[in-house]
Amino acid sequence: MALDIGGKRIGVALANAVARIAHPETTIENNSQTVTTLQSLITQHDSAVLVCGLPRGLDGQHTAQTSTIEEFVAQLQQSITLPVYWQDEAATSIKAKAELKNRGIDFKKGDVDALAATYILEDFLAEHPEVRA
Repeated sequence: MALDIGGKRIGVALANAVARIAHPETTIENNSQTVTTLQSLITQHDSAVLVCGLPRGLDGQHTAQTSTIEEFVAQLQQSITLPVYWQDEAATSIKAKAELKNRGIDFKKGDVDALAATYILEDFLAEHPEVRA
């Protein structure tokens, strides 16, 4: 399972463990129920690992958003037992928005977040063939 974590929403993507093909799953609101919702999704999909998109500045530096996401994931890790991996999320939301526009369909911001999580997971799977997702 991969997450594209934002202040308002979190995009969620899954991958087939055998074929290693990622796909958008859902978008959830980032609120007081987020951890419970993520725990349910992890259990429901029998997730083996959690991949979290890591936002950074254009030069790869940590930003305020980086720290916010790191704090969120640290809190989440207190409630889950999955191994957590970080994956650079550079331009995944821009790429997702462009793809959805190219499809010529109406989309919401949540669709962008879920597709961005898919790109995060695809990148992770490509860079870590040894990890069973």
